[in-house]
Amino acid sequence: MGTVIFDLDGTLADTSGDLIAAANACFRGLGAGDILDARTDAGTALRGGRAMLRLGFDRIGQGTDEAEIDVQYPILLAAYAEAIDVHSYMYDGAMDAVEALKTSGFKVGICTNKPEGLAETLMQRLGVRDAFGSLIGADTLAVRKPDPEPLREAVRRAGGDPAQCVLIGDSDTDRNTAKNAGVPSILVTFGPGAGDMQALEPDALLPHYDDLF
Repeated sequence: MGTVIFDLDGTLADTSGDLIAAANACFRGLGAGDILDARTDAGTALRGGRAMLRLGFDRIGQGTDEAEIDVQYPILLAAYAEAIDVHSYMYDGAMDAVEALKTSGFKVGICTNKPEGLAETLMQRLGVRDAFGSLIGADTLAVRKPDPEPLREAVRRAGGDPAQCVLIGDSDTDRNTAKNAGVPSILVTFGPGAGDMQALEPDALLPHYDDLF
């Protein structure tokens, strides 16, 4: 049987609330207050810490100050690590789908652009880490998605064949990762980062985890 690899943020779990809170901790430290809104900026949150910082600096009229973003990024990560599971939750049906895949003989793993240590902590805090045969983060290897090697390594560590896998994700990064690896992609159409997934031309769309089978 093949291997199913999942992206994490925006695919398995909605982590946007805790990411927004961590970015706002940076802006409060600069005296700017809470600049980002968990309701309207969730999509940006799922694109990563630097994307949130860029958005916030733009709102306070500071433009894209990459030097300041470099300063604030480790502060954001530290704030996030301290409160990583306050608002985050697994999407409805996600773990039922994972267990059904395993029962059917599939290997399962995670390939994320979240730093590995933070991803491990989050999955453990949410009580689901042991369900996955592998977890590859942004800093596990020398390269990250959309380079295909993290996906392939996630498959290998889960005990599968990289030529026989599928990547389930929520972004063009995931679509391009699968394409670069020469394997199919499935993009979820739920969650704050979904948008128009059809335009990315994945091999399939997933409106709910109940529809995976």
